Amino acid sequence: MTLLVGGLIGGLGYHISAGMLQTAAHEQWKRIGPSVQQELHNTLEPAEMAVEFLRLHRITWATTLQERLNGLNALSQVFKGAKAVSAVYAAYPNGDFFLLRQLDERSREQLSAPTEAHMMVQSIERGTVDVGRYIFLDAAGEIIESVDRPDYASTFDPRDRAWWREATVSKTLIQTRPYLFHTTHSVGITLASAASWGGVVVGADINLATLSDRLTQQKFTPGTQLALVNSRGELLANEHIGALLDAANGTNSSLPLLESLHSAPLDHLFKGPGAKDMDQFTDPGGQSWWTASIQVPDKATQDMRMLLAVPEMELTAAARQQLQWSTVATLSIILLSMPVAWLLAQAISMPLRRLALDVQAIEQFDFEQPIQVDSFIKETHELGITLQSMQGTIRRFLDLSMAVAAEDQFDRLLPRLLKETMLTAGAASGLLYLADGDQLYPACGRLADGTALDDQALATLATIPLPSSTSPEPSSYGPLLERCLRENAVSSQPLTTADIQGLQLAPSAIAQGLAHSVVIPLLNRRREYVGAMVLFMPSPPVDTQVAFVAALSGNAAVSLEARALIEQQKKLFTAFIELIAGAIDAKSPYTASHCARVPELTKMLAQAACDQTDGAFADFALSAHDWEAVHVASWLHDCGKVTTPEFVVDKATKLETIYNRIHEVRMRFEVLKRDAQITMYEAIAAGVHPEQARAAMLQTCRELDEEFAFVAACNQGGEKLGAAEQERLRHIAQRTWTRTLDDTLGISLAEAQRQQSTPLPAQELLLADKPAHRIERSPHDQIAPDNVWGFKMQVPELLYNRGELHNLLVARGTLSDEERYKINEHIIQTIKMLTCLPFPQHLRAVPEIAGGHHEKMDGTGYPKGLRREDMSPVARMIAVADIFEALTAGDRPYKPRKPLSEVLDLMADMRRNHHIDPDIFELFLRSGVYLDYAQRFIPVEFIDSVNIEDYLQ
Repeated sequence: MTLLVGGLIGGLGYHISAGMLQTAAHEQWKRIGPSVQQELHNTLEPAEMAVEFLRLHRITWATTLQERLNGLNALSQVFKGAKAVSAVYAAYPNGDFFLLRQLDERSREQLSAPTEAHMMVQSIERGTVDVGRYIFLDAAGEIIESVDRPDYASTFDPRDRAWWREATVSKTLIQTRPYLFHTTHSVGITLASAASWGGVVVGADINLATLSDRLTQQKFTPGTQLALVNSRGELLANEHIGALLDAANGTNSSLPLLESLHSAPLDHLFKGPGAKDMDQFTDPGGQSWWTASIQVPDKATQDMRMLLAVPEMELTAAARQQLQWSTVATLSIILLSMPVAWLLAQAISMPLRRLALDVQAIEQFDFEQPIQVDSFIKETHELGITLQSMQGTIRRFLDLSMAVAAEDQFDRLLPRLLKETMLTAGAASGLLYLADGDQLYPACGRLADGTALDDQALATLATIPLPSSTSPEPSSYGPLLERCLRENAVSSQPLTTADIQGLQLAPSAIAQGLAHSVVIPLLNRRREYVGAMVLFMPSPPVDTQVAFVAALSGNAAVSLEARALIEQQKKLFTAFIELIAGAIDAKSPYTASHCARVPELTKMLAQAACDQTDGAFADFALSAHDWEAVHVASWLHDCGKVTTPEFVVDKATKLETIYNRIHEVRMRFEVLKRDAQITMYEAIAAGVHPEQARAAMLQTCRELDEEFAFVAACNQGGEKLGAAEQERLRHIAQRTWTRTLDDTLGISLAEAQRQQSTPLPAQELLLADKPAHRIERSPHDQIAPDNVWGFKMQVPELLYNRGELHNLLVARGTLSDEERYKINEHIIQTIKMLTCLPFPQHLRAVPEIAGGHHEKMDGTGYPKGLRREDMSPVARMIAVADIFEALTAGDRPYKPRKPLSEVLDLMADMRRNHHIDPDIFELFLRSGVYLDYAQRFIPVEFIDSVNIEDYLQ
């Protein structure tokens, strides 16, 4: 109530003060108009006297510049008597013009005048050549500098000015409306009058800058906006008018407009009815203003209006300050009156405050601070006891939840869950059952002395059938378990002999000396059994313990279900990746078990690195998650091979595709041998001696037999094919045979698009590289230079080149460049496939580990050209494992199995050539991993004696 009354008083005071301020502002505004009018009158009166003086001055009959300069001393006295006069001048009927201007900082800068110049003469002399001059004078009237300004004479003619025209027809002093001066581009008024003789017009320019200064002095607040405008919206006086004129830089000959100020309240006033009373206005930005407009009464400037806009926030600042002081005073009174009430309430509120702090600690999960509140108020005392009980309950619940959540191994989770539940419920011993199908089997147990039951003891306990739809009632395993399974709720009752016999507890001694038990069903979210817990106690538990255990059962069931599901998913994922690897191995009989052996060897290497306490791998260690990544990556390191065609992987001879095309070549040789026999008979029929013809035929057949045997040997791809052998193949290929059947019949659409029809009979080469043998590479088989994976492999032009001579000329092995790329492309597909998989965070390294086993330490490997420092240690380990397994395998179509020493020789060369990691190769040898693997996977006859130091030099 005190705060309310104080607020009303303060608000009323604020309202009254704000009204007073607004009234004072209105009164002051009423005085501004006359003040501006008086300022204008005070400005014009001396100027009028100066013009009257000029009408009689000798300058009016001077005809030359020198004569006019002789009168400067008298003219300069005008400025002393009329401060607002910025220039005095005389304009002659022939167009001559003589002006004396006093300079200030702004005009000195505008006219590029010398720093010491105080006055300036602007002169125009009309004649054969019009002469314009700027003459700068110092404070003593001495000439400092004279500058010819022909542009001034050409652009300014006084006879064209409004003041000339008005003065020549008027018999009295004329006063122009405000306008923008020609030279200084400032706002002012001109007073002009015709001289007493000769048609000369004299005048004085009055700068209205003093009005702008006067308006600035009249500002109520710093944010007040004042402007003097005419009916056309042209700005005559304002504190910013100088900046606006400077910004125009002489490019505009008219007065600046009011709208150039970008003032919403002033624009609103100008466009409105022009009421004299102050009114409130809100601009588009939401700021509130008090505004007013008044006509400036002056006979020469009857269209002048004075505009005012005051920010309400600034106008009422004093009222708000008064409100603040009123508020402070009210609060001070309240504070002075409160000590007595505070002392009286302290005794009541202190225990509640302590309880509030205790509740805040509980809210922040701080259970270290005990709740100890002793109050003479009954309700407060009971609240303290209840909070203390709640604190203990929540703490036990969170401890159990955190303990269960912290365990990531399912096998360790079960005893941990049982132990924590026993501690919470105060049980001496207990059993945890897990659901498997329609049965509960004992998974772990704990005796009264803390000993865990082993598997043999658990096997002696009963397996409990769960009730089903066909048999809703559980079997008789004692009243304790029957009640729990029937009601699907926590059951607490004395332990009977029927329970001990039904659950077969006697041999395990788990319930010896215990008289009470609690059964906790563990149900998932679908109300299905995931398990059950049986707790044994020496005495009946209190109701709060049973209620707490019942509350925990849901959390425990969800934890068990989630962990079991995760474990099943891991097993499924592991089986799936091993299934893929097995499918790849089964795809080709020549790589059987490769995908299964490489993981074994990789893990052996990784374990050896973890065991090192010094050297390059002293700090190497793998967490359980890291081991899972190694397992997945090593099993999937060749998963891209599912995209590699079998006829490429299994290509045992150079001409083999889906089948060995050496049979086609053999048939052509057979055709040529038949042709030789036909030629023999044709020669005999033509009269050639039979023996001579037969000898020629046999010679041709022998050559064909030898050539075919050579071609067939080249097809094997065993030894390196030298230049001489390649030249002989090309020579043999030049033989021709005659085809009389159309080779475009009975072929597929794709083959027909490549095949070229030729007239029959056609002469064809014995070994041909036909256009039909060239299979183009489609766009999706290309690798863009800026691909997102960073692949840097050189892609062959063709997808396949099945030319017979092209394949037979392969120098080593059986694969052409196109087929070798297709083999190597499996690592590209591996990386693409693994990158697309949404691996969890701890398996994000799988693509990098699996995709680097064909990289070399010097950056010459593929597919990314990585260097040693670009690869993780495990990726380099897989590379070593992949090479060693491939070199020691005996199921490759293109090479026989090599003995262990020869394999290590080859790998030592790779180490020296920076193809494999030297540190990992040394670890591979010194740790004995090479020998352990050999004894497991290599026949004993190929394990010869080796000295590892020979391979590390």
